[in-house]
Amino acid sequence: MMRLTCPVCAQPLTAQERAYRCEKGHSFDRAKSGYVNLLPPTAGGKRHGDDKLMVKARTEFLDKGYYDPLAQAVAQCVVDMGLSHTRIVDAGCGEGKYTVDVLQALEGLGRTAEAVGIDISKQALIQAARRSRALTLCAASTAHMPLEDGCADVVLNIFSPFMGAEFARVLASEGRLIRVVPLERHLWELKALIYDTPYENPVPDMREDGFALAEQKTLRYEIELDNNRDIISLFKMTPYYYKTGAADQEKANRAEHLRTAVEFGIFVYEKAQVKV
Repeated sequence: MMRLTCPVCAQPLTAQERAYRCEKGHSFDRAKSGYVNLLPPTAGGKRHGDDKLMVKARTEFLDKGYYDPLAQAVAQCVVDMGLSHTRIVDAGCGEGKYTVDVLQALEGLGRTAEAVGIDISKQALIQAARRSRALTLCAASTAHMPLEDGCADVVLNIFSPFMGAEFARVLASEGRLIRVVPLERHLWELKALIYDTPYENPVPDMREDGFALAEQKTLRYEIELDNNRDIISLFKMTPYYYKTGAADQEKANRAEHLRTAVEFGIFVYEKAQVKV
């Protein structure tokens, strides 16, 4: 069983009715919405992570099924591990779509699983809790996850910052890291709608210290959005919306139909074994 750890002293936290507590007496309230906040306080109460607008847009878009092939591909990577019980950490879980789909795929095969979702956005965690009460959810940085060493069989890293050393720390020796990134022409036609000169996405070097690449998949297909609401939801869940001015945003506001390519790279890593 995976246990959260105290962000103050790193001791295991015990879940109680309304709080998590460690043996040294540190206590963290569990929000009514279903998550525990393990983020350190910030100066001026600065908000962390995706805001309510972005979370709402992403939830509405994903619930239409446009990215279901990706969710199914990720779930299949976990299923293929063949474990009877799988401990999953979703590092940057957002509103929980992919986490829940993985759990459902495993449960559909009669297997058991447990999942911890970590994100800095409280708004995203509120939505993730609505998706499933089976998730253990905490507001925390994926650079310093409140988890014990070697506690996870799988770390999911889907469209979120890559923290290789921390992912290796929480993975068991036979664990797998599943990373998803957008490829060069992901959402190309959306960008062509908005920008006069669209640009390809930069794809990072996928060689990672501490990991051996075991499998690589490319998922390409087209989605067709036949109403402005879905187009705007897609636009608002991307960084493009927040980096464009009013004139470019108005192009999306007027659009009633969009057919665009989606391109995902799925990378499955094994934890590198330490030589002695």
